[in-house]
Amino acid sequence: MKIHTIGGFTEVGKNMTVVELKDDAIILDAGVYLPALIELQEEEEQQRTYSEKKLRRIGALPDDDLLDKLGIRNKVRAILLGHAHLDHIGALPYIGYRYKAPIVGTPYTIAVLKKILEDEKIKVPNKLITVNPNSSFIVKGKKRDYRAEFINATHSTLQTSMIALHTPEGVVLYANDFKLDNTPVMGLPPNYKALDRISKKGVKVLIVDSLYSSENKKTPSEKVAKALVEEVLMTIKNEKSAIFVSTFSSHVARIKSIVEFGKKLNRKVYVIGRSMNKYLSAADEVGLCPFKRDIQIGSYKRQVESILRQVSKNREKSLVICTGHQGEPGSILDRLARGKLPFDFRQHDNIIFSSKTIPVPANMANKENMDKRLRKAGARLFDEVHVSGHGGREDLRDLLSIVKPEHIIPSHGTTQQLTPMIELAREMGYDTGKKCHLMQDGQVLEL
Repeated sequence: MKIHTIGGFTEVGKNMTVVELKDDAIILDAGVYLPALIELQEEEEQQRTYSEKKLRRIGALPDDDLLDKLGIRNKVRAILLGHAHLDHIGALPYIGYRYKAPIVGTPYTIAVLKKILEDEKIKVPNKLITVNPNSSFIVKGKKRDYRAEFINATHSTLQTSMIALHTPEGVVLYANDFKLDNTPVMGLPPNYKALDRISKKGVKVLIVDSLYSSENKKTPSEKVAKALVEEVLMTIKNEKSAIFVSTFSSHVARIKSIVEFGKKLNRKVYVIGRSMNKYLSAADEVGLCPFKRDIQIGSYKRQVESILRQVSKNREKSLVICTGHQGEPGSILDRLARGKLPFDFRQHDNIIFSSKTIPVPANMANKENMDKRLRKAGARLFDEVHVSGHGGREDLRDLLSIVKPEHIIPSHGTTQQLTPMIELAREMGYDTGKKCHLMQDGQVLEL
């Protein structure tokens, strides 16, 4: 067995791992590097679709040309997706065609991918296949088949899976991204029984989200985030002021909580932004948007402007959920802050960021500049009303204790972010280099 670490082992994003087994190869995720994409969008404000060539040139796509150089591209039998975030699926519209292989994911993940393809006006020749959480897919190899088990996990988007690839050499467990949330606001808790079962069978290698392996904590449940949202929304004193809440478009459970408290405040809830519409429409198509009747969605320019004019007239009766929590150029909040939309923030208006700024220079600078403009208008800012979707060091310790893998490969970060996972593994009895492997993009580990 060979594990090819294509992307997501030198940076946060463009996640892609390839498992090679003699005549066959299986791809796990194919994401974009979002900071490069954000910078490109800043330069080309009007442009919405980009060529594969341009995205490769700026480093937004995983360097899967490596598979050609190694002669294994034609061995790829399936592309398996862990969840619906762009840094895990966003490269497929541009590189999916290179593989004569189906793309497989949970219903929500595939629904989001279809929305992206529709939005970008791109068609891929790959067959798109859905697998329910806690179900399996059979990957047809050249001489033998492999079972890919989609084990339910919890994260900051719906129907996230840890993928257990059953091979003659043992199980490859791909746990990228996850946290151990036993009380999720939507969906099922982690499937500990399945993890215990594959542990008894024998996990050859665990490829694990180690983004927050340096943080000595257990990441709180989404129910804690719900309580934080309630605390802020239900204690805002100035009832005649506007309320805007910005969060991750893909975080449907968080949006559900915000809608719930908006209704308790007797405010009409508006959801605006193309990205918000994309993820909520995908959720609705697979029956995972129970609050659809309680909101009004606006995605196109005229719809957005019409909603904002209504909100301006009825500030005390409105709550707006929108994009822009990272200060992204062209997002709703960014355009509001620049005076490019028909709504002006006033003294004591409330802007709640139910999110954390992703710590990359472009995001941090954009968010800081946007915050300055919003404060200048007199708005009150409530930052980090949020809990993460990534496990801390103690979640990782628990996962290792349950799964007991033979080998560990930390993933989803820079070398600096992944190194603490090596230290944790050493603490738990793993030999660095022999059983725990600090990898970088473009490397191969032969087991």
